[in-house]
Amino acid sequence: MNKCAILTMDCLDGFETYDQLIELPLADLGWNIEMVSWRKSNVEWSKYNAVIIRSPWDYQEDSTAFLKVLEAIESSSAHLENSLDIVTWNIDKQYLQDLQKQNILIVPTAWYERLIQHKLSADDILSYFEIFNQDQIVIKPRISANADNTFCLNRTNINESIDAINNAFKTRDYMVQPFVECVLSEGEFSLFYFNGHYSHTILKTPKANDFRVQEEHGGQIMSVTPENALIERADNTIKAIASLHQMPLYARVDFVRYKNGFALMEAELIEPSLYFNMDNESPRRFAKAFVERMHYLTL
Repeated sequence: MNKCAILTMDCLDGFETYDQLIELPLADLGWNIEMVSWRKSNVEWSKYNAVIIRSPWDYQEDSTAFLKVLEAIESSSAHLENSLDIVTWNIDKQYLQDLQKQNILIVPTAWYERLIQHKLSADDILSYFEIFNQDQIVIKPRISANADNTFCLNRTNINESIDAINNAFKTRDYMVQPFVECVLSEGEFSLFYFNGHYSHTILKTPKANDFRVQEEHGGQIMSVTPENALIERADNTIKAIASLHQMPLYARVDFVRYKNGFALMEAELIEPSLYFNMDNESPRRFAKAFVERMHYLTL
């Protein structure tokens, strides 16, 4: 049997993960998997044929150390998915600018460097509302996961969050976007692709009085059949990613309905939940895509 490490975090308590669902399909195709924390020291990566990044959902706390681990894996004989090249590009949400240049519609975004010595005033934050001519905005880190350090503001609650905002972005680059009302009224669509092939779609909606759609924050998940216009946008996004770098083993592209179409919120290529629980055949699709890629490497 071939050996594959599933890169995760020390403890997944409080998180919803479904990677155990790929264990049997991979075993049927000749692969044994082992869960390995990215923070574990002195791992002999070469004893694995492959390493698949899946649930290191605390990497944003020390992205430099995380990337060093991936560099060590790529320097070993183990094959890393997704690749270090893709991860390095995708880890900072400025990758959205590259996709925008490929004619992918993204949610309008303003980009900012970490504050370091500067502190934001209420007037500074009010100016962000004027950029988008909106009464509600979202401020979040450019390197983030799980909606950590994400702030949803209106013009009246700035002072309640200003200290937390200044603290959060003292050492983190950040981005500002208009709040998209459809997140509340309809939800956020996530479409999943394995080796460039469409697999399944879910719709994520936040709980009452919240804007975060993650399960860990009380978001609700349902399986849906996407309309043709959404599939087309997602297909084009995957093709744009492949043209810029390479086709990833797995990709989750998140969209919201925006104006007369769908806008990309994020292209998740590092550690997205792939919601194998929402589509019975998706674990086998993933396993097949992975084994096919590994086969090509040996040709």
